[in-house]
Amino acid sequence: MFPPSAARSGPLLCYRRFLILYPGMNRKAEPEFLNFRTLNLTCIFIIGLSCLLPFLPGMQTTMAQHSAEQTESLQARDSTISLGLVTVESFRLSTHLITFPGNLAVLKGEELKLADATNLATTLNTIPGVSMQSGTYATNRIVIRGMGSRTPYNTNRIRSYLNDIPLTSSDGVSTPEELDLLSLGRIEVIRGPSSALYGSGLGGSISLFTPELLEREGKFNFNYGGFNTLRTSVSGATQADGASFWGSLSHLQSEGYRSNNETRRTSFLSTARWKKSKWLLKSTLMLNDVKAGIPSSLGETQFRNDPRAAATSWEAIKAYKKYTKALAGVTLTNIPTSKLSNQLTIHGKWGDSFERRPFNDLSDQAMSIGIRNRLTYFRPLSDWIFGIDWTSEQYAWKLEKDNLLLNENRENRHQLSVFGIVNYRPSPALSFSVAGTLNHILYKLSDLFSTNGNQSGRRIFPLIVSPRAGVNYTVNQHLRLYASAGHGFSMPSPEETLLPAGEVNPAIKPEQGMQYEAGSRFNLFSKSSEAELTLYWIELSNLLVTKRISEDIFTGMNAGKTRHQGIELLLHHRLLDFSDFPGMLRSTLSYTFSRNRFTAFTDDGKTFDGNHLPGIPDQTARLLLSWKPVETLEISAHIQYTGKQFLDDANTLRYGSYTLLNLKGSWLRQVRKAGNLVFSAGANNLTNTAYASMLVVNAMGFGGSEARYYYPGLPLHVYAGIEFRF
Repeated sequence: MFPPSAARSGPLLCYRRFLILYPGMNRKAEPEFLNFRTLNLTCIFIIGLSCLLPFLPGMQTTMAQHSAEQTESLQARDSTISLGLVTVESFRLSTHLITFPGNLAVLKGEELKLADATNLATTLNTIPGVSMQSGTYATNRIVIRGMGSRTPYNTNRIRSYLNDIPLTSSDGVSTPEELDLLSLGRIEVIRGPSSALYGSGLGGSISLFTPELLEREGKFNFNYGGFNTLRTSVSGATQADGASFWGSLSHLQSEGYRSNNETRRTSFLSTARWKKSKWLLKSTLMLNDVKAGIPSSLGETQFRNDPRAAATSWEAIKAYKKYTKALAGVTLTNIPTSKLSNQLTIHGKWGDSFERRPFNDLSDQAMSIGIRNRLTYFRPLSDWIFGIDWTSEQYAWKLEKDNLLLNENRENRHQLSVFGIVNYRPSPALSFSVAGTLNHILYKLSDLFSTNGNQSGRRIFPLIVSPRAGVNYTVNQHLRLYASAGHGFSMPSPEETLLPAGEVNPAIKPEQGMQYEAGSRFNLFSKSSEAELTLYWIELSNLLVTKRISEDIFTGMNAGKTRHQGIELLLHHRLLDFSDFPGMLRSTLSYTFSRNRFTAFTDDGKTFDGNHLPGIPDQTARLLLSWKPVETLEISAHIQYTGKQFLDDANTLRYGSYTLLNLKGSWLRQVRKAGNLVFSAGANNLTNTAYASMLVVNAMGFGGSEARYYYPGLPLHVYAGIEFRF
């Protein structure tokens, strides 16, 4: 086991630690796409280049100004209710939201600052069709249109990106909640299968973007609230002759509501740009250091009577997880002509993690590199996009108990996607899109623990084809219609690719599905109201079921088919709009009704055909009211309703509905020649509702104990903060 300091030693020492962990590794024994040392050196180069780019503004003060006509997407300034003015990039081509041929949700500006801005769940749950459950700051699960509800403790059916750089690991696990909310400028979410647009992800994609500021500025933020939760950050942007830099350093710490629930997270995020007339060079760098206690879930008796407690076995050993992560990418966009552009991105990730658990200790390290290239050809009536996306990752892990080695493995994962998109506009009112992706995936397991025999194996999955087609039609200035059909897939996680004895399961298949959706975007009452209504139908096959064999052993199987149907509504309305009192009053309502059922599912000889999928609320509703009686004062109320949901496949256990109410107020004070001060205060869960913020489906009890289904949600708590903008 590495000493505690080893987890923070950085990528430079990762290869040395790897040799210590795997002294018998023979790099020549079998050809690889890239060996681990190559991955390290390449990632070090990428991270080093990302660190160097911020200093280019001072080195190149004579750089020519970039032409205003160049086709770079800029973040639109916050608007009231104007979907048509929002520029989005989640279609591999910058376009306006109202012309997007499918569903797409965009969050920006004040929408990212709901409540105390410490939990991504509060923000994402305002999007219809999205349900993010948060057990702790470090234990979360995102479900989109019913995809991913069976994953025990993480998100593995969603693709996530930061500035178009993959955050998702090659096994499909995404952790967008690790990013500081106030360090983001925009979030774009595509709901449902979208592999033709953004790789493997049955649930869709979450694209995160850093701010793209048009002027120099700085911010300091300090927030303190219940359970000794402190969040502070400092960020700033500067420019010099066509070059610019933005960076943010943030820190979050909390004692937590429950026992053994302390959390500490420090994050750094930066982007740098260097522009000339024919090209743009951009870098992104993200660093995360996290340590969090693990209280785990509770059985019903403890959940009702002592929700502040941690699970007994996890409390006894003071279970925790700690990890350090780094992500970096460099993108070169070349624009040789007004009709042609090429975007090349080289990216790398590194991570070192340790988790102390009652049944064993898990140490793991991951390193990946990737290349994405996108060639775009513009025509008056069409756009043609072709590209490749290649990622190679090496993941090494070992299990120990009382300093005794139990297992040791290394897995190499390689994924290659070749994609193409054609957008055709036969008239100003009509647009079509056709897209497709060819996906090649390879897993190779190397067993480095010979005591129980060599369980090494190799798995090459069949070529996966993911098509997509969409159409958008403008009926008039008030109504637009769209429809789309697309394919998606998700790969099995490491636990799901292995049989209980540890060897590779040759029969496991990727989960695949087709989505059909139709919707409309419309505005009414002189554009004071805008709405989006969507209906969807998803047919999923080769359902991946994660089976818990014992407290620490999971395996996977393809168990059947599911059907997901739903209605989603998003409504923005401007109730009042006066320059003085009573000022402006705006509302945002999102509503989801869904029906998710097994159409063919047999497990352990039991048939569950027709049953509801567990872990998915039958309906959700979110209402946000924002009132600005005067220019410097804003008061907001956020009401969240979560409907009933089943806890097991047999539908014998159901968790009831609940409603939460959050209030927040902020006051702006101008400081002459210095900047602006913003004071804020609020209360979350004002009604002090007892509820479960995260549920574990199909939980099991061990040693005669109750099955632990519940993560208690936070009771009533208050917070206050100050932000200085200069």
